[in-house]
Amino acid sequence: MATVERLYTLYNVIDDAKDTAGEHEAEFAEILTGVKGGPGERRLTSQFIARFFQHFPVHQEQALNALFDLCEDDDVTIRKQAIKDLPSLCRGRTELVPKVADILAQLLQMEDMAELATVQSSLVSLLKTDTKGTLTGLFYQIEHSEDEVVRERCIRFLHTKIRSLGSQVFTSEVETLILSEAKKVLQVASSEEEFTLMMGILRELKSCQTVKGYQQLVDLVAEQVDFGRPLDPSDLESVHRLISCTKQALPYFSSQVRSTQFVEYMWREVVPALDHLEAALTDSGNSAALILDLLKIIAELVPHAGNIDDVGAKVMAIYDKLLDVMPLPPEGDAATEALEGGVSLEFSRVECLLYSFHQLAKHNTEFLSEDPDRLKDFRIRLQYFARVSQAYQKRLREAIANKTGEELKTEENKIKLIALKTTANINILIKDLFHQPPSYKASIALSWKPASAAGRTIANGTEKRHTPITFDSSNPKSHKGERQIYAPPRDKYSQRAGQYSGGTFRGRGRGRGRGFGYAFSRGSIFRSGFRGRRGNFRAY
Repeated sequence: MATVERLYTLYNVIDDAKDTAGEHEAEFAEILTGVKGGPGERRLTSQFIARFFQHFPVHQEQALNALFDLCEDDDVTIRKQAIKDLPSLCRGRTELVPKVADILAQLLQMEDMAELATVQSSLVSLLKTDTKGTLTGLFYQIEHSEDEVVRERCIRFLHTKIRSLGSQVFTSEVETLILSEAKKVLQVASSEEEFTLMMGILRELKSCQTVKGYQQLVDLVAEQVDFGRPLDPSDLESVHRLISCTKQALPYFSSQVRSTQFVEYMWREVVPALDHLEAALTDSGNSAALILDLLKIIAELVPHAGNIDDVGAKVMAIYDKLLDVMPLPPEGDAATEALEGGVSLEFSRVECLLYSFHQLAKHNTEFLSEDPDRLKDFRIRLQYFARVSQAYQKRLREAIANKTGEELKTEENKIKLIALKTTANINILIKDLFHQPPSYKASIALSWKPASAAGRTIANGTEKRHTPITFDSSNPKSHKGERQIYAPPRDKYSQRAGQYSGGTFRGRGRGRGRGFGYAFSRGSIFRSGFRGRRGNFRAY
């Protein structure tokens, strides 16, 4: 076993030989014995193997295994040295790249950040040496490793480097390989997170940033959803998977990439089962949030549905769900008493359902116009909801008036701003439906989408979505570990802050108002006066 001094001697012999270095096989074989020595010997051995590896093809297998052993050394400095030296073995020997990349991919599980950075740096060197070979090693671990940390870190590494290294490394030919391998991974993705991360990688490919590429991504999601498989409302995992998969497709729908199949599936499997879903998911503790997620997805799918079957039936189905959350006003003398006692309205759900109805009904305009009784009943509900919404909007505006830009960035004020957007959207749609005959021309930007969305804001493979707006008047204290939720005043105006139910935006208030007539004249709901007592907002 060579000592440090002996290793230097052997190094000088081989180095001095220059073009005839390969004749000193005995000296190189002795250098390899240094892996059994002390820390100094092991570190020098790693460096010398990397220096002379190419000159001794007979010993390359032994040398490679010696360096792999040093990558698992107990001494972190030796591990880092060996990891740093590995890529140099592949210069001129690209057939070794997949094997070396495989080993480095496994080493991504390292917890030490400096060591992890060394592994990533070596992988980048391999990508620049032989991109396809490196990807072969990485995807082998992604597809076959039983270690979730290794799989996740391999995917994250690829996602980051596709963006930073660009087309110089990830050529169109390489992108074809990534797309092919990614399809295999998506079929066996073991978790929602892996699926999302892989979609994030594909999103970075230039070949997927075209209409044809968008269609490919949508088709990949469609395969995961499996439109031929019925949705079991009691299977929480299936519901989560449906939501997660469909969210990945939402950014790509347009007039050129249609959501038709998704809309047909939602109306066949989800819309009729919403009540059953909510009942089945109640035990999970987040049923309201999941239902609202589904309603948001449906709302985003409908505008890009194109030609769908049996539009009238779909309009009726969503209309029935809308009536469930848009109640008739209390009648006669009970109106004031009911308002004094408070009403509960689900603004977030109403925005989703009303928008979906508005988008679908434009293709079936006779649904309201040819049924006077239905139109009359609907407008009574719309007017009542508009009153509540406008009164609530007024209080929200008062709450954020004179706030500075920094103050508006607080969590509480962000919620208020989203609440304003939600109620404003509802009122825009209601106003459109109060035209004679009902109109379907209004356009809104859904409240939960980022301000830029009119665009597609995507981060780390997932579209940013706001938390549902929720209010709770029965519990004024913060729940430990929960996000603070804004609560409007309880006794200050015509509605009273509502009940937080885990995923909906409910507004409540109470007070006396004037102009309680439910007239249908065009625009009358927006002229009706409403006066309430002033109050302060509080967060809990």
